[in-house]
Amino acid sequence: MPTTPTVLGVFGALLCASALGVNLQRRLADQHRSKETGDHVRLIISILVTFTAVVLGLLISSVKSSYDQFESRLNALAGDITELDVRLREYGDDTAPIRAKLRTYVAAAIADTWPNETPPPGAYPKFPPSLSLERRQLGDMLIDADIAIGKLDPSDLFRKRLVTQIENQMSATMTQRRLLLATSRDTISWTLLIAMTAWLVIVFAVFGVIAPRNVVVYVTILLCALSFSSAIFFILEFDGPIDGFIYVSSDSLRDALRHIDAS
Repeated sequence: MPTTPTVLGVFGALLCASALGVNLQRRLADQHRSKETGDHVRLIISILVTFTAVVLGLLISSVKSSYDQFESRLNALAGDITELDVRLREYGDDTAPIRAKLRTYVAAAIADTWPNETPPPGAYPKFPPSLSLERRQLGDMLIDADIAIGKLDPSDLFRKRLVTQIENQMSATMTQRRLLLATSRDTISWTLLIAMTAWLVIVFAVFGVIAPRNVVVYVTILLCALSFSSAIFFILEFDGPIDGFIYVSSDSLRDALRHIDAS
């Protein structure tokens, strides 16, 4: 779901709810605007406010944790790729085609996943835009490299041991990629987010009913609506770790690419 329209929609809904509450206050009979009535309404609505705050905190914590996990796994993938390249280089010239495949994968993954960043140098396949992080062609590149590793024919004990390390490192790299793809999926519960927004609309409507009608109150309503909308903004931004205004950069993979190119 687009972040900006959603946030603006929430902001507008909260302001409209407050405006309806203020308008309703003017139409209420005097007995419904008494201090005793206001106290009881505040007591009841405070329960909803507390519950909403708890849910809001859980949502923010959940999406931020997922965002941090994605960044951590991306760094781990870059580290695995670098380590794999080191082992391939130690093996010798026979692994040059495999290292070329690895280099092509990293460059293509950067260009495909972060289309708004500067594309990496070199020749690599370009793909049409996709809403999903998972790209079958990128996975096939790693599979081709894995098959090529399996065909290595070590001529001495050192290389035999090295092939085992390379195979293990390749397996770790592919596993890390699968974990990264799993982390990239949206984790937010839209049902819970919509329900929380509905609760906020109720809170703002009730606040408009019981609050005094003056400039200070109106400014407070505006600032509170802005604050809650910004919280929704951060929830939506952290839920998409590779797009939007807040995203995980490709720096770690670019470091791995520079390491491959440096040797």
